[in-house]
Amino acid sequence: MAMTRRTKVRLWRWRRNPLRRRVDVVEAWVVLAAWIFAVVGGLLAGLVAANALSQSLDRQREERRPVPAVLAEDAPGAVPSSVVGDDRVWAKVRWKAPDGSAHTGRAKVDPETRAGSRTTVWTDRHGTLMSEPVSQAEAVLQATSAGLLAAMGGCGVVTLTAWGVRARIDRVRMRQWAVEWEQADLRWGGKTG
Repeated sequence: MAMTRRTKVRLWRWRRNPLRRRVDVVEAWVVLAAWIFAVVGGLLAGLVAANALSQSLDRQREERRPVPAVLAEDAPGAVPSSVVGDDRVWAKVRWKAPDGSAHTGRAKVDPETRAGSRTTVWTDRHGTLMSEPVSQAEAVLQATSAGLLAAMGGCGVVTLTAWGVRARIDRVRMRQWAVEWEQADLRWGGKTG
């Protein structure tokens, strides 16, 4: 018994073919455009997001400074932490701004530290209390993660849009087939329906 091999015709939607319809060509172009936009758009979105976040974190590291401070009250004992690796507690501290004015605020310090103990807080150039800036390694990780997330989001938007367009093309194709079957039915004497 002889086996027949199935041949696959590549790029059939662009070739001349009596079975090819205009919607097939449109669908082929939609798929091609979707691939190009997904790759290029996702890459650009990822690079822009990563660069923007990286610049923002670099600016934070440049603007924030460590400043010596003194605890104004005894720090409470350790509490169960919701953040892994951060067992510090909030306490009232005093520090001086670059212009020499005294400030008071709440900052994270080691548990059970006594009032009058020295600690370090982070401030901006105006002396306003800020959180400690992320390290260079953390900044790279955050920028990379943001870039990947933006790239995936961009690709997802393009893919969903292309899926919607292809669904619309399929509806048009089905209507065309219905019209053609009805015409064939009339030619064959109404026996297909």
